[in-house]
Amino acid sequence: MDLSKQSPENVDFMIEEIKTKLRMVNVDAMKAEHFNTSEYEDLREIYEMVKNRNNFSPNEMQAIASELGSLRK
Repeated sequence: MDLSKQSPENVDFMIEEIKTKLRMVNVDAMKAEHFNTSEYEDLREIYEMVKNRNNFSPNEMQAIASELGSLRK
């Protein structure tokens, strides 16, 4: 998948990957349609960071969830 291009499909892919990797409980609160493509680069940075890490502390998970929340429409 070419994530260098902004598209709703890429947003959906990244959100699903983040939810899977973080094993998020409240997955209904994070749907791809809740995110603007105008915030694409910020979302991509979060995705890349999550993808490249194996473990997250509770504080890190909270910070990631908070940051994703700030990117929502």
